[in-house]
Amino acid sequence: MGFIQYFMDNYTASIYDIIVEYVDTEYSLWLTWFLMPVIVTFLLPAVIIILIYISAIIFHLYRLYRMKIVDGVQADWKHAARLAVCALWDAHGWLWHGYEIRGLENIPEGPFLIIYYHGALPIDMYYFIARMLLFKRRHIHTVADRFMFKIPGWATLLEGLCVIPGTVGTCASVLRNGDSLAISPGGVYEAQFGDHYYRLHWRNRIGFAKVALEAKVPIVPMFTQNVREAFRTVGWLRGVWLRVYGATRVPLAPVYGGFPVKLVSHLGAPLAYDPALTPDQLQKKVASAIEELVEKHQRVPGSILQALTERLYEVPKSSKQAVSNGKCHNGDALSHCDSGHAKVS
Repeated sequence: MGFIQYFMDNYTASIYDIIVEYVDTEYSLWLTWFLMPVIVTFLLPAVIIILIYISAIIFHLYRLYRMKIVDGVQADWKHAARLAVCALWDAHGWLWHGYEIRGLENIPEGPFLIIYYHGALPIDMYYFIARMLLFKRRHIHTVADRFMFKIPGWATLLEGLCVIPGTVGTCASVLRNGDSLAISPGGVYEAQFGDHYYRLHWRNRIGFAKVALEAKVPIVPMFTQNVREAFRTVGWLRGVWLRVYGATRVPLAPVYGGFPVKLVSHLGAPLAYDPALTPDQLQKKVASAIEELVEKHQRVPGSILQALTERLYEVPKSSKQAVSNGKCHNGDALSHCDSGHAKVS
């Protein structure tokens, strides 16, 4: 104990003297306060990761205590856990983003395929799935990138929420079984390298069109207003992140944000099954439908400040000419169109 006391009295004092002599503490304090908003914008995305892990814990707990918790409440423990998780996400969406869905009248009675624009983080799809299950009693299956299934602790959650890696065959099977499915053709590429101009980054991916034609179901286009103002990816070192993604297929571009902007998911009129269309033609038709939703509801370029004010008052958008997606849009010479036509997302 004497040695510890000697160390605390002498060496702690020495460290304090060094700090006082060589470090301007007032400047350090000022710098900390000055950089605090920047630090916070990079820490807020961690809240979404925490919520995902809380959701995973809920599924693990329901599975562990399924005989005691579910008995007399729900015949299916997965469905009971799914409702609890959806309640968590719906509450977060309502409180933090004032989340809304507009165009629910465009949802068909039977199975359908939702094609949506992918934000930096697909939080709009989390909220959409939650609200559809809680208030419409319709569970939407989703397609996710394969890397998500390798993240520790997420497997049970993804299984419980019916998230699949998705090939054309498995996706068509889900729809033929009477369930609905959501796919983002841009996927993690669009998430990382899209921007606040809201251009589609689908490249030549037509797998979703093959799915719709094979399953003979309508397609409902979906776009969430201000999704790029809630979270954004860092624009600098874009070429580096492109090369890293091309080599590893793992999204490593830094994400910042978590701003409490207004989020509204807009559902367009369903595109009926048409056997006369080819997958390429259907891809262009769906792309045009989503671009029309962007043109109608989103200010381009997006503004975080404007999106924040829309929590209080929504100013009608003036019409402008839409920017066509075409078959391939990369916006960067380092990118190349994906030649894997069998890919769904």
